[in-house]
Amino acid sequence: MNIHSRALVDSRAVIGEGCVIGPDAIIDGDVVLGPDCIIAPRAYITGRTTLGARVRVGMGAIIGGEPQDLAYKGAASMTEVGDDTVFREYTTVHRGTKEGTVTRIGKKCYFMTGAHVGHNSQVADEVIMANNTALGGYVEVGTRVFFGGASVVHQNCRIGAYSMIRGMGAMSMDVPPYCMTTLINTLSGLNIVGLKRAGFDETRRRRILRAVRIFFRSGLNRTQAVQVIRADESLRHVDVELLLTFAETTKRGLCTWRKLPIEADPE
Repeated sequence: MNIHSRALVDSRAVIGEGCVIGPDAIIDGDVVLGPDCIIAPRAYITGRTTLGARVRVGMGAIIGGEPQDLAYKGAASMTEVGDDTVFREYTTVHRGTKEGTVTRIGKKCYFMTGAHVGHNSQVADEVIMANNTALGGYVEVGTRVFFGGASVVHQNCRIGAYSMIRGMGAMSMDVPPYCMTTLINTLSGLNIVGLKRAGFDETRRRRILRAVRIFFRSGLNRTQAVQVIRADESLRHVDVELLLTFAETTKRGLCTWRKLPIEADPE
């Protein structure tokens, strides 16, 4: 390991093999760094924070800081980060509010400059958050979601897997899997580019598109649409079930669909 002479490392911290800690970085408390982590100058990692292998923390980033929650009274809570995740400059991630709770971030995520993850949020693998994106407390984010710059998500919202949040978008309702958003709580189409990049072939994309058309454009209510889709044998697939289960379990309601290129093929 390579720890700069000006870095401050708490005696309680566990530092993995091959870690690099830059000048004026602070490792404070029961922090665990996995092997080959790179901590840039002036980064601050605190609390009961565990980083996986090969995590990179940029200059001025704060990982595991106290939650911005008036209910927080110093409880022993945690932050967990998966392997190969990158936090660029001045990213902030806050630990849980209540005793024993966790803010959790998955593997291979990428957080650009100034991104913020609020307390108790659960972020899955391969999520990308562009500059100055902010998640409120208790937000749940599915696999391979992309957030455009300066987008914001209200506390307790869920962002479905493979969706894309437009830059400067504001979400206070749940965003279904596979969808793209625009403006405030509105959907504008399927995230076709994201699905292609995730390896969804044309058959899978067309199946998802058919289910989405029924769900949002048939004039049926949510319960009726779910019943119709589940009754169609050609739509019985794990991809469609992910959409239906998400819709059935929403508590904040789903974003509305304002514009869908209904004639477009998911090429």
